[in-house]
Amino acid sequence: MVKERENVAEQNKAQEQDLGQLLKVRREKLFGMQEEGKDPFLITKYDVTHHSEEVRGAFDELEGKEVSIAGRMMSKRVMGKASFCHVQDLQGSIQSYVARDSIGEEPYKAFKKYDIGDLVGIRGTVFRTKTGEVSIHAEEITLLSKSLQILPEKFHGLTNTDLRYRQRYVDLIMNPEVKDTFIKRSRIISTIRRFLDAQGFMEVETPMLVSNAGGAAARPFETHFNALDEDLKLRISLELYLKRLIVGGLERVYEIGRVFRNEGLDTRHNPEFTLMELYQAYTDYHGMMDLTENMYRYVAKEVLGTTTIVYNGIEMDLGKPFERITMVEAVKKYSGVDFNEIHTLEEARAVAKEHHVEFEARHKKGDILSLFFEEFVEEHLIQPTFVMDHPIEISPLTKKKPDNPEYVERFEFFMNGWEMANAYSELNDPIDQRERFAAQEEQFAQGDEEANHTDEDFLNALEIGMPPTGGIGYGIDRMCMLFTDSAAIRDVLLFPTMKSLPNEKG
Repeated sequence: MVKERENVAEQNKAQEQDLGQLLKVRREKLFGMQEEGKDPFLITKYDVTHHSEEVRGAFDELEGKEVSIAGRMMSKRVMGKASFCHVQDLQGSIQSYVARDSIGEEPYKAFKKYDIGDLVGIRGTVFRTKTGEVSIHAEEITLLSKSLQILPEKFHGLTNTDLRYRQRYVDLIMNPEVKDTFIKRSRIISTIRRFLDAQGFMEVETPMLVSNAGGAAARPFETHFNALDEDLKLRISLELYLKRLIVGGLERVYEIGRVFRNEGLDTRHNPEFTLMELYQAYTDYHGMMDLTENMYRYVAKEVLGTTTIVYNGIEMDLGKPFERITMVEAVKKYSGVDFNEIHTLEEARAVAKEHHVEFEARHKKGDILSLFFEEFVEEHLIQPTFVMDHPIEISPLTKKKPDNPEYVERFEFFMNGWEMANAYSELNDPIDQRERFAAQEEQFAQGDEEANHTDEDFLNALEIGMPPTGGIGYGIDRMCMLFTDSAAIRDVLLFPTMKSLPNEKG
């Protein structure tokens, strides 16, 4: 065993020495070019006329015509007076035939010294090889940037997950499906914007640094603003400022932006993530259900070309009407407990103990209903489902149901067992809102670090008068996960939060 470890150590040392020598050679090549007055880093632009897929897609029109492409050289085969290389650009990869007689003896000699990973520009004519591959017959090659590092081994790619997230720039080069995911993410967000803009919504921006981080149950990040000698927080939600705009008369507003929650990391949580919230005057949570159903269906058709999503082998159908069920009905369906028959806190605690649902002393009947929902229901909500009418205890910013004030006009949208959105008929009664804030302050005093705090300016806005309003918040990252069949939230965040390495710390 000791001998094996020694052998592995020796192999690693030899590989490091080999790698160091290869890196040294690359730098020497660069220094040589610079001494000859051919420094690639002095080039400021290159005129690109086409990308790889554009050339392939329009081959009949482009055959025999001149094009210019640019990208990273991912392979090279030198065969005497002629060579082949593959260049990877935004759209994919395309082959180029490089012949000495076409580009000249000196440029060909220089080309043979280029390394995998170098960025090149190629001008030439479009043709098809004897094997049928659409290619470019190079007439001129320009080295646009010298790669001084070595890309991961060609056939195994970049597979170390931690390294992929830390060096996303390499991940994008080596794993085409990763690039496809982020292109699709961009399309999802732009399609959402088109949908909402067509519905008369106005996109706005609200502060990220706030004195009172409200609008959600979460612990904020805290910082200090030196110029004002004041402690501030990073926002955990977009809600309270967007509602101020509804008060101001902007009847339909939305924002897509980063929010920050000082919580743990897992496959569905990152401390900074993309949230979209929208608010529409003169509608309620039923209006938000209709908007959500239409928006998800529209985005799926535009981005995926279908209303059927397949995630981890499971099909979810956005083409059918989404199920609508109350939280009480859902808990009864999956746990057998009917909270309509539970009238006191003591009864709620007793049934929780009977079903092994853990609760805290501060929890009220509505909190225990919510715990039942988390324990017995969420995992079953695979197909698109609106879960409506939450208990008032867990909904401090929501209108009460007029016929049953223990519950509020709120829904959560679920797919794949995940909460995808959260919506209310917004509370616009400033007196009721002040009482809800007071209850939240009491919860905070009892140890709930995620409770909301009283926001006097927001209460003042409500006293000015806010119309009946429907509002909703969407987890954009989770939506992107479902639409791209990505296993973890880090797979749809270009630069997810990572623990700093020792050499990265200041």
